Amino acid sequence: MQKNTVYLKEQELSPIQLASAKSTCSEAEWQARIDLAACYRLVAHYGMSDMIANHISLRVPDEEDAFLINAYGLLYEEITASSLLKIDHKGNILSSPDFGELNYGVNKAGFVIHSAIHEARPEVACVIHTHTWAGMAVSSLKCGLLPLNQTAMRFLHIAYHDYQGVVLDLSEQASLVKDLGRSEAMILRNHGLITVGNTIGEAFNWMHRLELACRAQIAAMSCNTPLNEVDASVLEETYKNYQPGTRRPYGLMEWPALLRKMERLDPGFMD
Repeated sequence: MQKNTVYLKEQELSPIQLASAKSTCSEAEWQARIDLAACYRLVAHYGMSDMIANHISLRVPDEEDAFLINAYGLLYEEITASSLLKIDHKGNILSSPDFGELNYGVNKAGFVIHSAIHEARPEVACVIHTHTWAGMAVSSLKCGLLPLNQTAMRFLHIAYHDYQGVVLDLSEQASLVKDLGRSEAMILRNHGLITVGNTIGEAFNWMHRLELACRAQIAAMSCNTPLNEVDASVLEETYKNYQPGTRRPYGLMEWPALLRKMERLDPGFMD
């Protein structure tokens, strides 16, 4: 039987070397690039990445119609501040590193989802979308996310968006935005998870907690024993304790610590 052999060029196996983008952008944009690269690395570190799929986007400071997003072809653990693409709400690439023959660009599904949210929610700085095993499992359940524990109670009124196929059609943007509403988190049924935040630390906090809630639910349901329900009034009170105005903004305390963590693990994300 003849084998199909794929020969990779040596440059495709070596670490990708890119020119630094630091001198080509504002100080605020460079910091945003560092934060976003760190967020990609954190999502990978906490087991929430899907190889080169999915996206995290971050609005460019002081640029109303621009956001940063990953180049389609890089693993999350490879992403650096200089490897990020800057695009507008129409999908036009405003700036990109020179990837040479690799010629990486924007994944259309990522653009459709992220541009819709950034355009509809000007206060949102960051959008995170994942396809984790736990998130996909809960998104496939008719019951959705259940308030089985304190962490899950934070998502008592989480938004839902029904599956319409791979998100490639711009016509889906309207229903996507409508279903998200003013929520910080949404379950894409039969698909995955989305969280947003006024800061990148806030969006990551929402996603980290949503992922934990999904994992805990799958673990509890797998025990094949009755689930312990909490009184509806207690659920509502607990939910209120997690809402804006009742505590400091999410991410404010932990984001600097998470950046330090990434620096210890691999400071290369800041390149």
